[in-house]
Amino acid sequence: MLSGSTQGRGGSMLAPPPRPQRKPRVWLIEFYGTAIGKKAVMAVTGIIGMGYVLVHMLGNLKLYQGETALGVPYINEYAEGLREIGEPILPHEGFLWIARAVLILAVILHVHAAVTLTILNRRSRPVGYKSRRSYMRANYASLTMPITGILILFFIIFHLFDLTWGTANPQFESGEVYNNVVTSLDRWYVGTIYIVANLLLGLHLYHGAWSFFQSLGWNPSRFAQWRRYFALAFTAVIVIGNVSFPIAVMTGVVG
Repeated sequence: MLSGSTQGRGGSMLAPPPRPQRKPRVWLIEFYGTAIGKKAVMAVTGIIGMGYVLVHMLGNLKLYQGETALGVPYINEYAEGLREIGEPILPHEGFLWIARAVLILAVILHVHAAVTLTILNRRSRPVGYKSRRSYMRANYASLTMPITGILILFFIIFHLFDLTWGTANPQFESGEVYNNVVTSLDRWYVGTIYIVANLLLGLHLYHGAWSFFQSLGWNPSRFAQWRRYFALAFTAVIVIGNVSFPIAVMTGVVG
C-alpha cells in the first residue's frame, strides 16, 4: 500500500483545491504598481513640469519690457491675458484652473511615484559587493534628486504664498504683478531664496531632462550624447532666465 496516495474512492485522483482568484484590477493601476510604470509616470509628469517652467520663465521675461503706451506694465497685461484664454467658450480664468488642476495632479503623481519607487528599489536591492564607481553613481542619483525635489517643493509653497496669494509679501496688491515681483525680490533674503531655489531646480532639471528619455525607452546609444546636450541646454535656459529676475531687481536694473 502506497503511503500518501492521492487516490480516492474508486481510484479517482483528488483534484487540488482551487486557488483563490484575485480581483481584476485596472491595467493602468497594475502598470503603475511596477517599477517601470512608476518611472514612466515620473517621466511624463516631469515633462509636464518642464513645459510649465519653460512657459513660466518666458512669460516672466516681460518684466523687462517695461510699460505699454497706456502706462500698464507688459507683465500685468500678460497676466490678465492668461485669465482670458478660451473666452467665451471657457469662463473667466477657466483655462488657468484647468492648467492648475493638471499641474497639481502632475506634482502629486510625481512625488508619489518618486517615494514609492524609492521604497520599491530599497526592498529589491541585492546585498552584495558593488564597485566604488557604480555605488557613487547610484548614490549621487538617489540622493541628489530626492533632496532637491523636497527643497523645490517647499520653495513652490513659499512662491505661492509670496506672489500668488500674497501672504508672505506685505506690499502685495492683487493684479499688480510687476509691483508684487519688485517689492518681493527687493528684499535681499527673498531674492537670495529665489536664486538658491533656482540653482537647485537646475540640478533637478538636468538629471530629470537626461533620464526621462531612458524611463520612456527612448535611449538608443547613438543619441546618448545628444540627450546630455539637451539636458544641459534646457537647464541653462531655465536657470539663467529665472536667476536673472531677482538679480535684476536686487541690482536696480528693474525697479
